[in-house]
Amino acid sequence: MTVYFIGAGPGAPDLITVRGLRLIERCPVCLYAGSLVPEEIVKAAPEDALVKDTAPMHLDEIIADMVAAHARGEDVARVHSGDPSIYGAIAEQMRRLDALGIPYDVVPGVPAFAATAARLKTELTLPEIAQTVIVTRTEMKASSMPEFETLEILGKSRATLAIHLSIRNLTHIRDTLTPYYGEDCPVVIAYRSTWPDELFIRTTLKDMAEEVRKAKITRTALIMVGKVFGHVEFRDSDLYNSDFSHVLRNVGKKKKAGA
Repeated sequence: MTVYFIGAGPGAPDLITVRGLRLIERCPVCLYAGSLVPEEIVKAAPEDALVKDTAPMHLDEIIADMVAAHARGEDVARVHSGDPSIYGAIAEQMRRLDALGIPYDVVPGVPAFAATAARLKTELTLPEIAQTVIVTRTEMKASSMPEFETLEILGKSRATLAIHLSIRNLTHIRDTLTPYYGEDCPVVIAYRSTWPDELFIRTTLKDMAEEVRKAKITRTALIMVGKVFGHVEFRDSDLYNSDFSHVLRNVGKKKKAGA
């Protein structure tokens, strides 16, 4: 018996991995985060499977269902949105399972920031513009941020930012990042990327709070900040440069004798 922590992806049912879908199709128990996981994905569970939405459940109740499945010798598909390693709250579940001696495995998924970049047809790392992507959040009602991971410290990098769980904290984000990125820095507010009702607001640090207020977005949105979202000039990377040599394309290689 194994508990499988499965990343369901950002929303579109066909963006789950083949491995994740195959596990859901065969596991007799499916515990899923109902507010964020598409119904079509859990419909793939066997007809006689125990399928439960864990949104209204607390940790002890979720673990109790896993313990009961373990006693029956039944595999569990524990389905989370996006990639379970990012704000998935799986570490606390795995810690409980370790203590109970219940085996588990993790299946990665497509994270929201990657799905958003794909929908926008944008590369998050452009040569000499941005070579770093920071996935973070701001301090609100959830657990506090570590001392050295405040937005002010991270903002000094001027990297591409993917800010989760912070759509109600836009004034703080604007005030904190403006000294480093400038008030005209491009921002994309991504609401439910890849879902049928997805919405993308292209704006700036200065105007984002007003644009979000007009759109009446209060949850399930990702804030993407960085120059890569604007109309910037950048040079071609060296990866496919005909004059650039690397181990698989040695430009300076000596011609074979007699060539």
